[in-house]
Amino acid sequence: MNEVPTGVARTPLGASGISVRPVGLGLMGMSQLYGTADRDASVATVRDAIDLGVELFDTSDYYGAGSATPGQPVPGFGHNEGLLGQALQGRRDRAVVATKFSARPTPDGRSFFDGRPAYVKAACEASLKRLSTDRIDLYYYHRLDPGVPVEDTVGAMAELVTGGKVRAIGLSEVSADILRRAHAVHPVAALQSEYSLWERGIEAEVLPECRRLGITLVPYSPLGRGMLTGAFRRGAAFDPDDFRSTLPKFQGDNFEHNCRMVDALEEFAAGVGHTPGQIALAWLLGRQHPVVAIPGSKRMTYVRENFAATAVRLSVDDQAHLSALFDAAQVRGGRYGALNTLPDDGEA
Repeated sequence: MNEVPTGVARTPLGASGISVRPVGLGLMGMSQLYGTADRDASVATVRDAIDLGVELFDTSDYYGAGSATPGQPVPGFGHNEGLLGQALQGRRDRAVVATKFSARPTPDGRSFFDGRPAYVKAACEASLKRLSTDRIDLYYYHRLDPGVPVEDTVGAMAELVTGGKVRAIGLSEVSADILRRAHAVHPVAALQSEYSLWERGIEAEVLPECRRLGITLVPYSPLGRGMLTGAFRRGAAFDPDDFRSTLPKFQGDNFEHNCRMVDALEEFAAGVGHTPGQIALAWLLGRQHPVVAIPGSKRMTYVRENFAATAVRLSVDDQAHLSALFDAAQVRGGRYGALNTLPDDGEA
């Protein structure tokens, strides 16, 4: 089922007054980590997605930093924002732009996180220029700076809201305690964290805190970095420039075991006339909490398929069956391997 739904209900981003259709588009893969990407084709995909009805577009100043295909030029810090800015020319009022700050590359290919108030403001100004806009709709603190109290960083973000440069603020990959502390300084509209059928770590503490505080969840990698689409088969090999080649879930016996779980997802999806990816997204959208998923794709075919998931309805029994199928104790492999760079988001 790939028909584009009509009349899709919008999901509010916290108490910000902003609402969007519940499937957006993560842009990270257009600049890094998942093989080569063509800039012109990526710009066309964003524009076509807007015409389709996609509203939330997720980027970061970091996407592209220090990552390139061997033998090809490094895209560079800010590359992804510049791409989105180009794509939005003439379409800005039809898009809700989410970007992030704090991650900064070092010359040796590593990263550090900068949450100093002065940097928050400088980073925002630079992002506005790259995005060719006068406002950022949703501004995320990408990763915590351990040397700066979150209250100080969020205080600087609040000043950006007061000054009209930012409409709402969000956090990414934080604990329930940090979420509470940040929200006490300024209302947090959205939390971005990895969440999907096969990655459920936030369910114990973080998701309940989002519910208590009225914070919308924006799951990245909602399709398990492509695994939940059924695109990969046993014995699949990932190119060295593909981020998945470093991830434990995609390696050796873990991968073989996890493929068997996806087989069951495919069987369920076929039985109800949808694709596995659409079922995985529908499971997220039915979690009894405001959710806006941001699957990433470079190709419009998949953007259209993902957006059509907004029309898929699962029963309570279906939800329970899928949750049990991907019980956390059964999924093998941790989230990340040994990395020297930022584990990033905004992707399938």
